[in-house]
Amino acid sequence: MLVAVPNVSEGRDPGALDAIAAAFASAGAHLLDRHEDPDHHRAVYTLAAPPGALQEAIVAGAREAIERIDLSRHEGLHPHVGAVDVAPVVYLDDARRGAACAEALVLADRLGDELGLPVLLYGLLSGGRTRAELRRGGLAALAARLLTGELRPDFGPPRPHPTAGAVLVAARPPLVAFNLELAPPATAKDARQIAARIREGGPEGLPGVRAIGLSLAARGGVAQVSCNVEDHRAVPLARVVAAVAAHAAVAEAELVGLAPRAAFDGFPPDLPIRNRAVLEDRLP
Repeated sequence: MLVAVPNVSEGRDPGALDAIAAAFASAGAHLLDRHEDPDHHRAVYTLAAPPGALQEAIVAGAREAIERIDLSRHEGLHPHVGAVDVAPVVYLDDARRGAACAEALVLADRLGDELGLPVLLYGLLSGGRTRAELRRGGLAALAARLLTGELRPDFGPPRPHPTAGAVLVAARPPLVAFNLELAPPATAKDARQIAARIREGGPEGLPGVRAIGLSLAARGGVAQVSCNVEDHRAVPLARVVAAVAAHAAVAEAELVGLAPRAAFDGFPPDLPIRNRAVLEDRLP
């Protein structure tokens, strides 16, 4: 069994999100979780299926997403380059890494050939190129890099799809998407400054942590530090909380998708966390 976590650039239209979920399921995937956010204008699906069935399901869901998402009308806080923005295949242990790599490469070929999306690989399949490097500046910047030849798609056409952009594909271990909401009077400026300090490369950089600071209109303008934790064993979520709390009071946490049980080791019991869910508990 393999896991995939396709992210789509839609977080406000329940009908579209239901249709995409139904397409994933119709091709044989187990839908373990769905998380949508109107401010980020993004939804994260967690799927599980055997090799072969998994890439079939992602292609079916991506086809539905292309029909329903037009990036020319998209406004959301989360950086993105595609209607199906990222489609990582996740291996839960080293024994499944080879199968995940093979599945991701077949998936990338199909997304490019059958759906007409330029596909860029990241992580293990690309020699370590990061998702953040490819998404920096958004779709417009990526399109310019493709036009000049600075970047070449690994699969698919040389230019972005007119309404669906591009897609990033990887094979990787579990990643934890984790957000921290700051207590008033913290502002979006405070959140951006904290994110810059704690993310990898910052003065207090946590290894493998990506972070941005935002203001969430749908939650009354609350300031949020939005994080991706790429190695939850090296940096458990409790360590991220402590790093942020050193600069501002943390009112609430939020998990996006599912996290391995070990990610919660030492998590502060008095901090509320929305959508807390353990990956191992949802697997079929």
